[in-house]
Amino acid sequence: MKNLSKEEWKKAIAEDQNAVILDVRTPGECEEGMQPNAIQLNFLDGGTFMAGIEKLDPAKNYYIYCRSGGRSSAACGAMEGKGFSTTYNLLGGMMSWDGEIV
Repeated sequence: MKNLSKEEWKKAIAEDQNAVILDVRTPGECEEGMQPNAIQLNFLDGGTFMAGIEKLDPAKNYYIYCRSGGRSSAACGAMEGKGFSTTYNLLGGMMSWDGEIV
């Protein structure tokens, strides 16, 4: 897992043809807005989260965010434990965007 600032996150995704964005917030949190093209996998619903990552391609690069960065960091660790080699955590989560959806 690599931690990325908001600026690093934007740049990395724009340049990565193999990027997949994961939003690991709850459905209620996602109603407030999501990053474009993000896949929602609720980390707090452990069974559903683990079943969801089983369907993902471990060869892709995963950019993972939550509300403040804690769940996304844990999600990166869980995914690495399942063989995903490239995961990026958005430092500060959506709170670092100050309401901005990019």
